[in-house]
Amino acid sequence: MFKSIRFFLLLFLLSLQIVLGQQTNSFKIHSHNDYLQTAPFWDAYAHGANSIEVDVFLKNDTLYATHDEVDIIASHTIESLYLEPMKKVIELQLGKHQELQLLIDIKSETYSTLEKIVAVLENYPNIINNPNITMVISGNRPKPEEYKNYPSFIKFDYQTLEDIPNKEAWDKVALISLPFHKFTRWNGKGRLTAEDLQKVKSTIDKAHSYHRPFRFWATPDSKTAWKAMHDLGVDYINTDMPDKASVYLESLGSRVYYNKAKSDVYTPTYKSDQTKKSVKNVILLIGDGNGLTQISSSVLANGGSLTLTQLKSIGFIKTQSSDDFTTDSAAAGTALATGTKTYNRSIGMSPNGQPLINITELLDKHQFVTGCITTDKIVGATPSSFYAHQKDRDDTDGIAKDLLKSKLSLFVGGGGSSFNTAELQGNNFSILKDVEELAASKKDKIGLFISENDVPSFLEGRGNILAEATKNGLQFLNTKKKPFFLMVEAAQIDSYGHRNEVAGIVTEGIDFDVAIAEAIKFADKTGNTLVVITADHETSGFTMPQGNMEKSMVEGDFTTDDHTATMVPIFAYGPHSQEFQGVYENSEVFHKILKVLNIKESGK
Repeated sequence: MFKSIRFFLLLFLLSLQIVLGQQTNSFKIHSHNDYLQTAPFWDAYAHGANSIEVDVFLKNDTLYATHDEVDIIASHTIESLYLEPMKKVIELQLGKHQELQLLIDIKSETYSTLEKIVAVLENYPNIINNPNITMVISGNRPKPEEYKNYPSFIKFDYQTLEDIPNKEAWDKVALISLPFHKFTRWNGKGRLTAEDLQKVKSTIDKAHSYHRPFRFWATPDSKTAWKAMHDLGVDYINTDMPDKASVYLESLGSRVYYNKAKSDVYTPTYKSDQTKKSVKNVILLIGDGNGLTQISSSVLANGGSLTLTQLKSIGFIKTQSSDDFTTDSAAAGTALATGTKTYNRSIGMSPNGQPLINITELLDKHQFVTGCITTDKIVGATPSSFYAHQKDRDDTDGIAKDLLKSKLSLFVGGGGSSFNTAELQGNNFSILKDVEELAASKKDKIGLFISENDVPSFLEGRGNILAEATKNGLQFLNTKKKPFFLMVEAAQIDSYGHRNEVAGIVTEGIDFDVAIAEAIKFADKTGNTLVVITADHETSGFTMPQGNMEKSMVEGDFTTDDHTATMVPIFAYGPHSQEFQGVYENSEVFHKILKVLNIKESGK
């Protein structure tokens, strides 16, 4: 037994971080039939459960942890599985601020079993005298008028909504519990019907009118059900999966977001869209990590539409790199910028380590002016794929040197501290100080650092600088009286995906749409500009199980904090936008752009 205790103590310590994190949360978990868990008591307690249930059956003067006599396991008693571990927890001061009720569900004869429970508990004074621990009798219980006959450390689970005339009896009631199936047949998927919802809410309200916490038993055991119980104000959320319920509910606050960001939807004219007119300019907008669910979350949080969702030419691209099922931003950016799939971490290099000509270098040979705008550092993996050639994305010194000798006429991004202004100016880049200066500049090559290091997020007060840089950058390039190519990256959708933060994903996506609107407006104004919007990959395996459009609320969830291999959408607008429909490799985007520009690939 002591070896088992040591093992489960180790398990507890490994999970203690979760316990401490839950102490301030507004939910409480009830571990139903906890004795059936792989690690009874320890698993539930380590995951912050505030109520743990054990069925007990009295036989031969021993309280066994079992539902039925036929299932008795000799070593599984209330003492070995619960009281001894609780004693050890108190001695070691583990989770000492965690409130806990041990709900003892009597399955054998009421009075003799309860008498034995009292006798056993009296052998554990450090438990019964602990102000954070409550002993609650459930199952076969005495009558309410008999509650007063039991010691002060014994409380009861009251299982009806009828009032108890005797206040002394009410004082012995720890909680009210009722069977969920008595009020609804809901299976935990979708939502409660309006009629059933009213029944359930009325029941909870009635229980709370007695100023006691409430629990449903036999509830559906799913994320949807846990959230429903949480939102309805059920005090103890019943579950057979305390570990999973804890992780889900613990993160619920960070996964539910009520949006305040706004993208005013621009409705395109469609005059040039899907026509066969010649394409003069190309704007490629990349939402880093912006998969279909990320887009959906921004759409629904923005009232059901974005400028992006007004577009008609839609496809999907496959994102695998040459050496991995799941790409990184370097390999994905290189595929988009060069038309060649390469290995993860590569910036503008082929799988065999040779420099690849990128689209800005190729178009320079055809008298195009080019630019890159990003909410990342300008030496980040995606933007650098359009001007640099380095074997590893972390070689930022080499990438910075490549920027100095690049063919770009415009760059906007963070990371100014990585550069020497004199070096930039010595390579003909004029460094501006404000985004408004971009449009009016008469210089041939200009740059703007929007931060010295990392660029702040929208939630951190960045404002609409991405849209402003896009608008003013387009004006700058357009004044050159030459065809141009502009890459615009919304980098931090990916950042918040890695951090599993819904608010950031939604707001960065909406902010991206404001920049997209500027590109579409420009395309409508010129009539000869093609706009392509896509992602380099999806980040976080983002899902969106629930939300509320009236309240601009979305609930997100995540399968990883890394990239995934799922296909990502691609949208296009303007002349020849239909060329971008269908399903194809990410490297084909480069070739399709050259095709609509009537530039032969032999120009490589």
